[in-house]
Amino acid sequence: MQKGSKKKPIRKPQQQNRPGQEFKMSPVPESNPDPGWKKLESKKVLITGGDSGIGRAVAVLFAKHGADIAISFLNEKKDAEDTATMVNKYDSDCILLPGDISKEKHCKSVVEKTIKKFGAIDILINNAAIHYENKEFTDISTEQLIKTFSTNIFSYFWITRYALPHMKPGSAIVNSTSVTAYRGSPSLIDYASTKGAIVSFTRSLSSNLVDKGIRVNAVAPGPIWTPLIAASFKPSKVAAHGSDAPMKRAGEPAEVAPSYLFLASDDSSYITGQVLHPNGGEIING
Repeated sequence: MQKGSKKKPIRKPQQQNRPGQEFKMSPVPESNPDPGWKKLESKKVLITGGDSGIGRAVAVLFAKHGADIAISFLNEKKDAEDTATMVNKYDSDCILLPGDISKEKHCKSVVEKTIKKFGAIDILINNAAIHYENKEFTDISTEQLIKTFSTNIFSYFWITRYALPHMKPGSAIVNSTSVTAYRGSPSLIDYASTKGAIVSFTRSLSSNLVDKGIRVNAVAPGPIWTPLIAASFKPSKVAAHGSDAPMKRAGEPAEVAPSYLFLASDDSSYITGQVLHPNGGEIING
């Protein structure tokens, strides 16, 4: 059981003269962190959008730390198989679950197949997303709007709803939001709106599940070099991706994955309802 699920007793009344002495405290504070070489030993993890980009980097890093991985993806078979090979390299099991998570029925199937294989879900990473660039707000069609919301936020509700009965105290949920949730995006309005919804989803769900010992947090990446970028923008914009960040470059998925590891492991046992911001130095109100 992870530390986050432990309920510590109320401490007895006590007082000291300033500045205080730790050895006199009862109980003495815990001050020796576990280095945790394998921070996710034997954990069972479900990652949506785990075939490439940030999802792949998270899958591989989690495998290095001892987790078995279920990867949900749309139809990118070669990328998914490559990710599974990388995961298997660390003696971790990996199953691939292709299909469209913008459909509730498939979300239910993803969870059911994960449970059939692993018997539990200790960590849920809601990560899959799509976006379409529209310079004019009026160019956002109803079809596009529904597709974006169904993939980017409705799937988070559906996957989480079906996963929760299989998650025990000490489990963790990490959601992928975006820097656009905080500063907006003039050409990705529907996408940014879903990412704002994910922030509220994270904060609200964390409060709802805190008494169950399940922590819920999020990561809000800035410009990261992923296939979604190459598939979404014109070549000149792809080439300049991330150049407007304070660090003057796009981040790599491997630079983002440690944020997910931190939030999924006991290292963040006293953190819930929060968002981490690997965004190349942009200061936002988060």
